[in-house]
Amino acid sequence: MANTSSAKKNVRKMARKTEVNRARRSQVRTFLRRVEDAITAGDKSAASDALKKAEPALMRAVSRGVFHKNTAARKISRLNKRVKAIA
Repeated sequence: MANTSSAKKNVRKMARKTEVNRARRSQVRTFLRRVEDAITAGDKSAASDALKKAEPALMRAVSRGVFHKNTAARKISRLNKRVKAIA
């Protein structure tokens, strides 16, 4: 457990930030799951619409430090490739 008052304050700050980041990560995962569901259903228009909504959400999370830039780029690239592959 933290001993100094500044360390205790940092623990409180980290707890708040963790909650915020958990919510952001969950929101992004929801967007990605919508794309996945549309891909598995074979609906190309729904998949591309979901991807257009998921991409800015993912990059917003990157700018706020929730995901690494390369991770987001890789996810977007792979999803884009799978959407284009739908007949």
